[in-house]
Amino acid sequence: MARTTSWMNFVTDLSIILSIFLVCSRVNAQLSANFYNTSCPNVETIVRNAMTTAVNNEARMGASILRLFFHDCFVQGCDGSVLLDDTATFTGEKGALSNNGSLRGFDVIDTIKANVEAACNATVSCADILALASRDGVFLLGGPSWTVLLGRRDSTTASLSEANTNLPGPTNDLSTLITKFAKKGLTAQDMTALSGAHTIGQARCLLFRSRIYNDTDINATYATGLQANCPVSGGDDNLAPLDLQTPTNFDNDYYQNLLNQQGLLHSDQELFNGGSQDSLAQTYANDNSQFLSDFVNSMINVGNISPLTGTQGQIRLNCRAVNS
Repeated sequence: MARTTSWMNFVTDLSIILSIFLVCSRVNAQLSANFYNTSCPNVETIVRNAMTTAVNNEARMGASILRLFFHDCFVQGCDGSVLLDDTATFTGEKGALSNNGSLRGFDVIDTIKANVEAACNATVSCADILALASRDGVFLLGGPSWTVLLGRRDSTTASLSEANTNLPGPTNDLSTLITKFAKKGLTAQDMTALSGAHTIGQARCLLFRSRIYNDTDINATYATGLQANCPVSGGDDNLAPLDLQTPTNFDNDYYQNLLNQQGLLHSDQELFNGGSQDSLAQTYANDNSQFLSDFVNSMINVGNISPLTGTQGQIRLNCRAVNS
């Protein structure tokens, strides 16, 4: 009986592994670095040029577009659903708790889409534009570049409920973070590497107030400095850099901050707080090349989350609205 049970468990585990492999294989087979080589050969240049202008105008925009990409892929997959506006008959994801009043960069995506449409009408999806733009934002702030697989199509739906439950939050503990990433097929290592995106960008006082007044795993001098611009009440929209040292350079200083208990968000410091990710956070703090390499691999994994391909979805003409 024990042998039978063991064999059945082995078969079950093997089936799960094969299923995951087949899903990943299908995604990789449908997405391709060469997808627009014939239909829109200049798309990457068009996106890069527009992102260069946007980041030159405001360095923070690189971080904003990267965050937009994450928040898209964690809800329904990388399908451009986060870009859809609310209407009288349609509820999008922009009003979700983690999005409302904090997601930005939609106008930049609008500009890129208009430029792409002028060159290749009804050909390139908003989901692919967002994937390319996020890569370029990282690169333009001194980070790595990588080959973005393309061929995603745009959703005709959005999910406010998924946005409210699936997106990692600034007060999440380590266990919750690992669980939320795992639900998207991402490992704890992916989670820790991707959190390094917080080496750029800023956060609102509303999101870190509780940490700087209540948490004990925070450098006292750091907390006091932040309290000057983030009072106990009021000033919700006052900003602070997520990376104390180099907020507009994509590097590993974020992890060095964690080692000094200078993570801005509670969820940041959870990566180095006596838990399972301490060792990896320390590795990244000491080895920028390792961080950048792992970040690229994890970004590719994010881009593979449940894309619409083939005849699924549509190629939106306006990223903010489903085609009429």
